[in-house]
Amino acid sequence: MNVPVRSLYIHIPFCGSKCFYCDFNSYVSSETVMERYTDALCKELTMIAQTDSALPLRTVFFGGGTPTLLPPRLLEKILQTLHQFYSIEADAEITMEANPGSVDSDTLRIIKEHGVNRLSFGVQSFDDTMLHSLGRLHDRNTVYRSFEMARKAGFYSINLDLMFGLPDQTLELLEDSVSQLLMLAPEHVSVYGLKIEAGTPFAKWYDAGHLQLPPEHAEVAMYEFVQQSLADHGYEQYEISNFAKHGHKSRHNIVYWRNEPYLAAGAGAHGYVGGRRYANIKRLDPYMEELEAEKRPIESVESISVEMEQEDTMMLGLRLAEGVTYDRFFTRHGVAMQEVFGSVIQDFAGKGLLEVDESGVRLRRSAYIVGNEVFAGFIDI
Repeated sequence: MNVPVRSLYIHIPFCGSKCFYCDFNSYVSSETVMERYTDALCKELTMIAQTDSALPLRTVFFGGGTPTLLPPRLLEKILQTLHQFYSIEADAEITMEANPGSVDSDTLRIIKEHGVNRLSFGVQSFDDTMLHSLGRLHDRNTVYRSFEMARKAGFYSINLDLMFGLPDQTLELLEDSVSQLLMLAPEHVSVYGLKIEAGTPFAKWYDAGHLQLPPEHAEVAMYEFVQQSLADHGYEQYEISNFAKHGHKSRHNIVYWRNEPYLAAGAGAHGYVGGRRYANIKRLDPYMEELEAEKRPIESVESISVEMEQEDTMMLGLRLAEGVTYDRFFTRHGVAMQEVFGSVIQDFAGKGLLEVDESGVRLRRSAYIVGNEVFAGFIDI
Protein backbone atom coordinates (compact mmCIF):
# COMPACT_ATOMS: atom_id res chain seq x y z
CA MET A 1 0.00 0.00 0.00
CA ASN A 2 1.29 3.47 -0.89
CA VAL A 3 0.93 5.56 2.29
CA PRO A 4 0.69 9.33 1.68
CA VAL A 5 3.43 11.57 3.07
CA ARG A 6 1.99 13.90 5.70
CA SER A 7 4.98 14.63 7.96
CA LEU A 8 8.18 16.68 7.76
CA TYR A 9 11.31 16.62 9.91
CA ILE A 10 13.60 19.69 9.89
CA HIS A 11 17.09 19.44 11.39
CA ILE A 12 18.77 22.44 13.04
CA PRO A 13 22.27 21.20 13.95
CA PHE A 14 23.50 23.93 16.31
CA CYS A 15 24.23 23.61 20.03
CA GLY A 16 25.82 25.81 22.67
CA SER A 17 28.19 22.94 23.47
CA LYS A 18 28.50 19.23 22.76
CA CYS A 19 27.20 17.03 25.58
CA PHE A 20 29.54 14.23 26.64
CA TYR A 21 27.09 11.45 25.67
CA CYS A 22 25.79 12.94 22.40
CA ASP A 23 26.45 11.48 18.95
CA PHE A 24 23.78 13.54 17.16
CA ASN A 25 24.75 15.60 14.13
CA SER A 26 25.31 18.90 15.96
CA TYR A 27 27.89 21.68 15.94
CA VAL A 28 28.97 24.74 17.90
CA SER A 29 29.00 27.49 15.26
CA SER A 30 28.97 31.24 14.73
CA GLU A 31 25.92 33.31 13.80
CA THR A 32 27.44 33.78 10.35
CA VAL A 33 27.38 30.01 9.79
CA MET A 34 23.84 29.84 11.17
CA GLU A 35 22.73 32.48 8.69
CA ARG A 36 24.30 30.63 5.77
CA TYR A 37 22.76 27.37 6.98
CA THR A 38 19.32 28.99 7.24
CA ASP A 39 19.54 30.17 3.63
CA ALA A 40 20.54 26.67 2.50
CA LEU A 41 17.80 25.01 4.56
CA CYS A 42 15.13 27.34 3.16
CA LYS A 43 16.34 26.50 -0.33
CA GLU A 44 16.09 22.78 0.43
CA LEU A 45 12.60 23.16 1.86
CA THR A 46 11.56 24.93 -1.33
CA MET A 47 13.03 22.15 -3.49
CA ILE A 48 11.30 19.43 -1.48
CA ALA A 49 7.96 21.22 -1.73
CA GLN A 50 8.31 21.38 -5.51
CA THR A 51 9.02 17.65 -5.88
CA ASP A 52 7.66 15.64 -2.96
CA SER A 53 4.96 17.53 -1.09
CA ALA A 54 1.36 17.63 -2.26
CA LEU A 55 -0.93 16.77 0.64
CA PRO A 56 -1.35 19.02 3.68
CA LEU A 57 1.17 18.22 6.43
CA ARG A 58 -0.20 16.82 9.66
CA THR A 59 3.04 17.01 11.66
CA VAL A 60 6.24 19.04 11.50
CA PHE A 61 9.15 18.45 13.87
CA PHE A 62 12.13 20.77 14.35
CA GLY A 63 14.92 18.70 15.89
CA GLY A 64 18.58 19.18 16.57
CA GLY A 65 20.85 20.26 17.92
CA THR A 66 18.98 23.05 19.57
CA PRO A 67 16.65 24.78 17.09
CA THR A 68 15.92 27.62 19.52
CA LEU A 69 19.62 28.52 19.56
CA LEU A 70 19.05 30.18 16.19
CA PRO A 71 18.47 33.94 16.42
CA PRO A 72 14.72 34.69 16.27
CA ARG A 73 15.00 36.36 12.83
CA LEU A 74 16.45 33.13 11.38
CA LEU A 75 13.82 30.94 12.99
CA GLU A 76 11.19 33.29 11.59
CA LYS A 77 12.68 33.00 8.10
CA ILE A 78 12.52 29.19 8.23
CA LEU A 79 8.94 29.22 9.51
CA GLN A 80 7.88 31.73 6.86
CA THR A 81 9.38 29.48 4.17
CA LEU A 82 7.54 26.49 5.62
CA HIS A 83 4.18 28.25 5.46
CA GLN A 84 4.86 29.77 2.05
CA PHE A 85 5.63 26.51 0.27
CA TYR A 86 3.70 23.86 2.23
CA SER A 87 0.05 23.25 2.88
CA ILE A 88 -0.39 22.56 6.60
CA GLU A 89 -3.54 21.24 8.26
CA ALA A 90 -5.27 23.67 10.62
CA ASP A 91 -4.81 21.33 13.59
CA ALA A 92 -1.32 20.12 12.63
CA GLU A 93 1.15 19.32 15.39
CA ILE A 94 4.27 21.49 14.99
CA THR A 95 6.99 20.65 17.51
CA MET A 96 10.22 22.46 18.26
CA GLU A 97 13.00 21.06 20.42
CA ALA A 98 14.71 23.40 22.87
CA ASN A 99 17.15 23.31 25.74
CA PRO A 100 16.46 25.05 29.04
CA GLY A 101 18.07 28.46 28.76
CA SER A 102 17.84 28.56 24.96
CA VAL A 103 14.47 30.32 24.85
CA ASP A 104 13.45 33.90 25.56
CA SER A 105 10.14 35.72 25.27
CA ASP A 106 10.95 37.01 21.77
CA THR A 107 11.79 33.55 20.42
CA LEU A 108 8.72 31.99 22.01
CA ARG A 109 6.45 34.73 20.67
CA ILE A 110 7.78 34.40 17.11
CA ILE A 111 7.56 30.61 16.88
CA LYS A 112 4.06 30.59 18.39
CA GLU A 113 2.89 33.27 15.95
CA HIS A 114 4.14 31.01 13.12
CA GLY A 115 2.25 27.93 14.25
CA VAL A 116 4.59 26.06 16.60
CA ASN A 117 2.26 24.55 19.20
CA ARG A 118 4.41 21.98 20.98
CA LEU A 119 7.77 22.34 22.74
CA SER A 120 10.21 19.61 23.77
CA PHE A 121 12.80 20.55 26.39
CA GLY A 122 15.94 18.45 26.87
CA VAL A 123 16.04 18.52 30.67
CA GLN A 124 17.69 15.09 31.31
CA SER A 125 18.03 15.64 35.09
CA PHE A 126 17.06 18.06 37.86
CA ASP A 127 20.30 17.41 39.76
CA ASP A 128 22.90 20.13 39.13
CA THR A 129 25.87 17.84 39.77
CA MET A 130 24.47 15.29 37.35
CA LEU A 131 23.83 17.94 34.70
CA HIS A 132 27.42 19.16 35.00
CA SER A 133 28.73 15.60 34.62
CA LEU A 134 26.71 15.22 31.40
CA GLY A 135 28.16 18.41 29.92
CA ARG A 136 24.81 20.19 30.00
CA LEU A 137 24.83 24.00 30.08
CA HIS A 138 21.73 24.50 32.23
CA ASP A 139 20.91 23.93 35.88
CA ARG A 140 17.69 23.09 37.72
CA ASN A 141 16.61 26.70 38.13
CA THR A 142 17.02 27.31 34.40
CA VAL A 143 14.57 24.48 33.75
CA TYR A 144 12.00 26.16 35.98
CA ARG A 145 12.49 29.56 34.33
CA SER A 146 12.29 28.22 30.76
CA PHE A 147 9.21 26.13 31.53
CA GLU A 148 7.42 29.06 33.17
CA MET A 149 8.36 31.32 30.25
CA ALA A 150 6.88 28.79 27.80
CA ARG A 151 3.65 28.59 29.77
CA LYS A 152 3.35 32.38 29.85
CA ALA A 153 3.90 32.44 26.08
CA GLY A 154 0.86 30.18 25.69
CA PHE A 155 2.43 26.73 25.16
CA TYR A 156 0.17 24.07 26.65
CA SER A 157 1.72 21.01 25.06
CA ILE A 158 5.22 20.59 26.47
CA ASN A 159 7.46 17.54 26.60
CA LEU A 160 10.33 17.13 29.04
CA ASP A 161 13.14 14.63 28.36
CA LEU A 162 14.59 12.72 31.31
CA MET A 163 17.51 10.25 31.39
CA PHE A 164 18.32 7.36 33.72
CA GLY A 165 21.25 4.98 34.11
CA LEU A 166 23.64 7.94 34.28
CA PRO A 167 27.16 7.80 35.77
CA ASP A 168 26.98 7.66 39.59
CA GLN A 169 23.18 8.01 39.47
CA THR A 170 21.26 6.32 42.26
CA LEU A 171 17.57 5.50 42.45
CA GLU A 172 17.23 8.23 45.09
CA LEU A 173 18.68 10.85 42.72
CA LEU A 174 16.31 9.76 39.97
CA GLU A 175 13.37 9.85 42.39
CA ASP A 176 14.17 13.49 43.15
CA SER A 177 14.30 14.38 39.44
CA VAL A 178 10.97 12.65 38.78
CA SER A 179 9.44 14.49 41.74
CA GLN A 180 10.65 17.85 40.38
CA LEU A 181 9.35 17.00 36.91
CA LEU A 182 5.93 16.05 38.23
CA MET A 183 5.63 19.37 40.04
CA LEU A 184 5.94 21.10 36.66
CA ALA A 185 3.26 18.77 35.24
CA PRO A 186 4.26 18.72 31.55
CA GLU A 187 1.80 17.17 29.12
CA HIS A 188 4.38 14.65 27.83
CA VAL A 189 7.49 12.95 29.21
CA SER A 190 10.20 11.07 27.29
CA VAL A 191 12.46 8.86 29.41
CA TYR A 192 15.67 7.37 28.00
CA GLY A 193 18.31 5.06 29.40
CA LEU A 194 21.86 6.21 28.74
CA LYS A 195 23.57 4.48 25.82
CA ILE A 196 27.32 4.78 25.39
CA GLU A 197 27.78 5.84 21.77
CA ALA A 198 31.06 5.37 19.90
CA GLY A 199 33.08 8.51 19.34
CA THR A 200 31.70 10.40 22.33
CA PRO A 201 33.71 11.51 25.40
CA PHE A 202 31.63 9.08 27.46
CA ALA A 203 32.76 6.20 25.23
CA LYS A 204 36.41 7.19 25.70
CA TRP A 205 36.05 7.49 29.47
CA TYR A 206 34.08 4.24 29.70
CA ASP A 207 36.73 2.31 27.76
CA ALA A 208 39.40 3.77 30.05
CA GLY A 209 37.46 2.64 33.14
CA HIS A 210 36.71 6.18 34.31
CA LEU A 211 32.91 6.06 33.96
CA GLN A 212 30.98 4.30 36.71
CA LEU A 213 27.55 3.29 35.44
CA PRO A 214 24.76 1.78 37.57
CA PRO A 215 24.54 -2.04 37.37
CA GLU A 216 21.84 -3.57 35.18
CA HIS A 217 19.53 -4.41 38.09
CA ALA A 218 19.67 -0.77 39.23
CA GLU A 219 18.78 0.45 35.73
CA VAL A 220 15.78 -1.90 35.67
CA ALA A 221 14.65 -0.55 39.06
CA MET A 222 15.00 3.02 37.77
CA TYR A 223 12.93 2.31 34.67
CA GLU A 224 10.21 0.54 36.66
CA PHE A 225 10.11 3.42 39.15
CA VAL A 226 9.57 5.91 36.34
CA GLN A 227 6.84 3.75 34.80
CA GLN A 228 4.94 3.49 38.07
CA SER A 229 5.42 7.12 39.13
CA LEU A 230 4.17 8.53 35.85
CA ALA A 231 1.25 6.09 35.73
CA ASP A 232 0.27 7.18 39.25
CA HIS A 233 0.12 10.78 38.03
CA GLY A 234 -2.11 10.17 35.03
CA TYR A 235 0.43 9.62 32.26
CA GLU A 236 -0.24 6.85 29.76
CA GLN A 237 2.82 4.92 28.64
CA TYR A 238 2.01 4.65 24.97
CA GLU A 239 5.54 3.73 23.83
CA ILE A 240 8.56 2.16 25.51
CA SER A 241 10.13 5.54 26.35
CA ASN A 242 7.16 7.90 26.10
CA PHE A 243 4.35 8.94 28.43
CA ALA A 244 1.51 11.37 27.77
CA LYS A 245 -1.49 13.02 29.34
CA HIS A 246 -4.75 12.48 27.43
CA GLY A 247 -4.60 14.06 23.97
CA HIS A 248 -0.85 14.77 24.06
CA LYS A 249 0.82 11.77 22.43
CA SER A 250 3.54 12.82 19.98
CA ARG A 251 1.74 12.51 16.66
CA HIS A 252 4.97 13.03 14.73
CA ASN A 253 6.87 10.25 16.48
CA ILE A 254 3.92 7.89 16.03
CA VAL A 255 4.50 8.31 12.28
CA TYR A 256 7.98 6.80 12.79
CA TRP A 257 6.76 3.97 15.00
CA ARG A 258 4.01 3.04 12.56
CA ASN A 259 6.63 2.93 9.79
CA GLU A 260 4.88 5.61 7.78
CA PRO A 261 6.70 7.90 5.32
CA TYR A 262 8.04 11.36 6.13
CA LEU A 263 9.98 14.12 4.44
CA ALA A 264 13.23 15.42 5.91
CA ALA A 265 15.36 18.54 5.47
CA GLY A 266 18.62 19.69 7.01
CA ALA A 267 22.18 18.46 7.41
CA GLY A 268 22.22 14.74 8.24
CA ALA A 269 18.42 14.47 8.18
CA HIS A 270 16.89 11.11 7.21
CA GLY A 271 13.67 10.79 5.22
CA TYR A 272 11.47 7.93 4.04
CA VAL A 273 9.45 8.48 0.86
CA GLY A 274 8.19 6.16 -1.87
CA GLY A 275 9.74 3.02 -0.41
CA ARG A 276 13.18 4.62 -0.20
CA ARG A 277 15.09 5.89 2.82
CA TYR A 278 17.45 8.75 2.16
CA ALA A 279 20.11 10.53 4.20
CA ASN A 280 21.34 14.07 3.68
CA ILE A 281 24.99 15.10 3.78
CA LYS A 282 25.96 15.47 7.45
CA ARG A 283 28.80 17.99 7.42
CA LEU A 284 27.75 21.61 7.24
CA ASP A 285 30.01 22.97 4.50
CA PRO A 286 29.30 20.21 1.92
CA TYR A 287 25.57 20.37 2.76
CA MET A 288 25.45 24.12 2.20
CA GLU A 289 27.64 23.99 -0.91
CA GLU A 290 25.30 21.49 -2.61
CA LEU A 291 22.32 23.76 -2.05
CA GLU A 292 24.21 26.84 -3.11
CA ALA A 293 24.81 24.92 -6.35
CA GLU A 294 21.03 24.33 -6.62
CA LYS A 295 21.35 20.59 -5.85
CA ARG A 296 19.47 18.45 -3.33
CA PRO A 297 22.00 17.53 -0.59
CA ILE A 298 21.17 13.81 -0.54
CA GLU A 299 24.19 11.65 0.28
CA SER A 300 22.68 8.15 0.12
CA VAL A 301 19.46 6.41 -0.87
CA GLU A 302 18.37 2.90 0.07
CA SER A 303 15.48 1.10 -1.58
CA ILE A 304 13.50 -0.79 1.05
CA SER A 305 12.48 -4.28 -0.04
CA VAL A 306 9.10 -5.77 0.77
CA GLU A 307 10.75 -7.97 3.41
CA MET A 308 12.61 -5.06 5.03
CA GLU A 309 9.45 -2.98 5.12
CA GLN A 310 7.56 -5.77 6.87
CA GLU A 311 10.38 -6.19 9.40
CA ASP A 312 10.42 -2.44 10.08
CA THR A 313 6.67 -2.42 10.66
CA MET A 314 7.08 -5.05 13.37
CA MET A 315 10.24 -3.69 15.02
CA LEU A 316 9.01 -0.11 15.16
CA GLY A 317 5.37 -0.92 15.85
CA LEU A 318 6.19 -3.17 18.80
CA ARG A 319 7.65 -0.14 20.56
CA LEU A 320 4.08 1.14 20.89
CA ALA A 321 1.85 -0.09 23.70
CA GLU A 322 -0.83 -0.75 21.07
CA GLY A 323 1.62 -2.99 19.21
CA VAL A 324 0.87 -3.99 15.62
CA THR A 325 -2.67 -4.95 14.69
CA TYR A 326 -3.42 -7.61 12.11
CA ASP A 327 -5.58 -5.14 10.19
CA ARG A 328 -2.88 -2.47 10.04
CA PHE A 329 -0.26 -4.97 8.89
CA PHE A 330 -2.52 -6.43 6.19
CA THR A 331 -3.65 -3.01 4.96
CA ARG A 332 -0.04 -1.89 4.69
CA HIS A 333 1.54 -5.01 3.23
CA GLY A 334 -1.27 -7.01 1.62
CA VAL A 335 -0.36 -10.18 3.49
CA ALA A 336 -1.31 -11.60 6.89
CA MET A 337 1.14 -10.93 9.70
CA GLN A 338 0.96 -14.55 10.86
CA GLU A 339 1.84 -15.75 7.38
CA VAL A 340 5.13 -13.83 7.49
CA PHE A 341 6.05 -13.85 11.19
CA GLY A 342 3.90 -16.59 12.74
CA SER A 343 6.80 -18.70 14.05
CA VAL A 344 8.64 -15.69 15.52
CA ILE A 345 5.49 -14.45 17.23
CA GLN A 346 4.77 -17.91 18.62
CA ASP A 347 8.32 -18.24 19.93
CA PHE A 348 8.31 -14.92 21.80
CA ALA A 349 4.77 -15.45 23.06
CA GLY A 350 5.92 -18.78 24.48
CA LYS A 351 8.73 -16.98 26.30
CA GLY A 352 6.23 -14.58 27.83
CA LEU A 353 7.60 -11.57 25.94
CA LEU A 354 4.75 -10.99 23.46
CA GLU A 355 1.03 -10.75 24.09
CA VAL A 356 -1.14 -12.08 21.27
CA ASP A 357 -4.92 -11.73 20.94
CA GLU A 358 -7.60 -11.50 18.26
CA SER A 359 -6.60 -7.92 17.30
CA GLY A 360 -2.82 -8.17 17.05
CA VAL A 361 0.52 -8.47 18.78
CA ARG A 362 2.24 -6.29 21.41
CA LEU A 363 5.12 -6.40 23.86
CA ARG A 364 4.20 -7.37 27.37
CA ARG A 365 4.78 -4.47 29.74
CA SER A 366 7.27 -6.61 31.67
CA ALA A 367 9.27 -7.07 28.44
CA TYR A 368 9.75 -3.36 27.65
CA ILE A 369 13.18 -3.38 29.27
CA VAL A 370 14.34 -6.20 26.92
CA GLY A 371 12.49 -4.97 23.84
CA ASN A 372 15.59 -4.97 21.64
CA GLU A 373 15.90 -8.73 22.06
CA VAL A 374 12.41 -9.15 20.65
CA PHE A 375 12.87 -6.65 17.81
CA ALA A 376 16.02 -8.45 16.65
CA GLY A 377 14.01 -11.64 16.21
CA PHE A 378 12.05 -10.10 13.32
CA ILE A 379 15.13 -9.41 11.18
CA ASP A 380 16.08 -11.76 8.32
CA ILE A 381 13.89 -14.63 9.46
